[in-house]
Amino acid sequence: MMTRAAGSQHPSSHSSADSALPAPMPLLTDGGGRGAPPALGRAPPAGGGGRRWRAACWQAARGSGASEPRSLRGLTGMGARSLSVLLLPLLLAAAATPAPRDGEPRSCEAVRKVFQLRQLGSLRGVPEFPRAGVDLQVCTSKNPTCCTKKMEERYQTAAKQDIQQVLQTSSATLKFLISHNAAAFQETFEMLIKLAENYTSTLFCNAYRNMAAEAATHVQEFFTDVALFVFGTDISIEEFVNRFFDTLFPVVYNHMINPGLTDVTLEYAECLQMARRDIRPFGNIPKKIIGRMGRSLLPSRNFLQALNLGIEVINTTDHLHFSKDCSRALLRMQYCPHCQGLILSKPCMGYCLNVIRGCLAYMAEVDLHWQRYIQSLEELSSAMHGTYDVEHVLLNFHSLVNDALMQARVNGPELTEQVKKVCGPPVRKSTQSPHCSFDQNKYNQGLKMFSRDSEETLASRRKEFISHLRLYRAFYGGLADQLCGNELAAADGLPCWNGEDVVKSYTHRVVGSGIKAQSGNPEVRVKGADPVINQIIDKLKHVIQLLRGKSFPKYDNWDLQQTGSGGSVDEQMSGDCDDEDGCRGSGSGEVRRVLKITDLPAT
Repeated sequence: MMTRAAGSQHPSSHSSADSALPAPMPLLTDGGGRGAPPALGRAPPAGGGGRRWRAACWQAARGSGASEPRSLRGLTGMGARSLSVLLLPLLLAAAATPAPRDGEPRSCEAVRKVFQLRQLGSLRGVPEFPRAGVDLQVCTSKNPTCCTKKMEERYQTAAKQDIQQVLQTSSATLKFLISHNAAAFQETFEMLIKLAENYTSTLFCNAYRNMAAEAATHVQEFFTDVALFVFGTDISIEEFVNRFFDTLFPVVYNHMINPGLTDVTLEYAECLQMARRDIRPFGNIPKKIIGRMGRSLLPSRNFLQALNLGIEVINTTDHLHFSKDCSRALLRMQYCPHCQGLILSKPCMGYCLNVIRGCLAYMAEVDLHWQRYIQSLEELSSAMHGTYDVEHVLLNFHSLVNDALMQARVNGPELTEQVKKVCGPPVRKSTQSPHCSFDQNKYNQGLKMFSRDSEETLASRRKEFISHLRLYRAFYGGLADQLCGNELAAADGLPCWNGEDVVKSYTHRVVGSGIKAQSGNPEVRVKGADPVINQIIDKLKHVIQLLRGKSFPKYDNWDLQQTGSGGSVDEQMSGDCDDEDGCRGSGSGEVRRVLKITDLPAT
């Protein structure tokens, strides 16, 4: 063990702890206290009352023979909050213990009380008075100690649990932001898809009532495919759009182009389906829909996938596995002072940074990829407008379907001749399809509409979410600084624990963040790489490629590859919003932003 001497405070990145990250969410508060890890107890009273309360705890601890730095003012964060509250019963119990007379060994009563309150094990193994610590492996000292080897093992487990609790508390606000918005956006997409299906079914019932019942199944199947694609199923947009128009053509032919008293047979309908792409009864509209769906659904799908990955990253780093060397360093920093009766001491800032940066070295490697991940989400979100806006495209799908049906009606005589050449004259069965039975009120239930002028759109809500997420770009890079600056370390200028004793300042070199910087860490040895963290980094790289690799304005290249048309899909629109896309005027039957975003959590 290196001997640490008191000297001048080494400059550290303490100030960066206050600026690198947004303040953690006050998950649990009591009075004026800041958020505290749930397992570590309630915060002391705010203001001067809190200082007097800690001082009273300390006076009680002194009655049991413990020693402590001279000043307790300014001791805030996890150490002071949690350990002070654990000492609350000492106001009665330890204060009733008479102070030792000269020549008598000091008592371990305060240490026993904290050990019991933390429920670390039975008190039978905790000394009542200091003893020689020859069996200790980490909390070694030349002086008599209140610890045993068994206590040391229990303390090491507690130290890892404490730091994991602090990690989870620090990431709680970020995790809430992403997880609740991911759930809300998914629910919104589901509602949006259902609303678009409602519009399309209403179109058939109102304008094409005689074919509505037959078309209803094909409309439902189409929007089921849309939902499957958006929520991650590996299906082709081109395939399900073409399938929709293939199955719709026999219905249109039977009721609009060449109507009869009864429907065509199943075999004749199958021939019409196979002939649809050659005959092209709907003109270029299916290809136009493929292009618009591709440019809007794929970004929405990638957006949802990226949010779910963000949750996975946080869950993984919240439950990081600590190495044996890290566990020993955490024990030395957090609980070895107890062995000397220093139950309220806090680590020096530089000492805390070395320990936590060493323990979180693998996690710090996520930082660069996390920043790129958020930047890619931001770029994708800002580009999702015009023909890339899923809300606009889905809610105007029925208008394009109407255009397709009108085109088939206009070209009816010509289509009839083409069909006869391929499939022969119509062969009909003895029954006729029922008319529309669509219940619009049933589909409208739960779909809340609003005026665009007074409510937010999906795009505006997405923009608001990204503005909050942007605050956490440096989360992983500044995590160690945040934990030490806000939770673990002693305030500047106060006596602090350096791993061996209470000193005025920490004199060893303070290393930076990341694996490479740990080669000179005097407190923690960092070896190799963490396969779990490497896997998370690989996933981040992959989702960044999804968000950026097909990014705008080159996104229309994706249309060429996916449609295989070799030509234009809606003239391979560049993404600029024009009159044809309905971004300036409402047009005939066009729907402008009518979906209300509901139940999105405040962030």
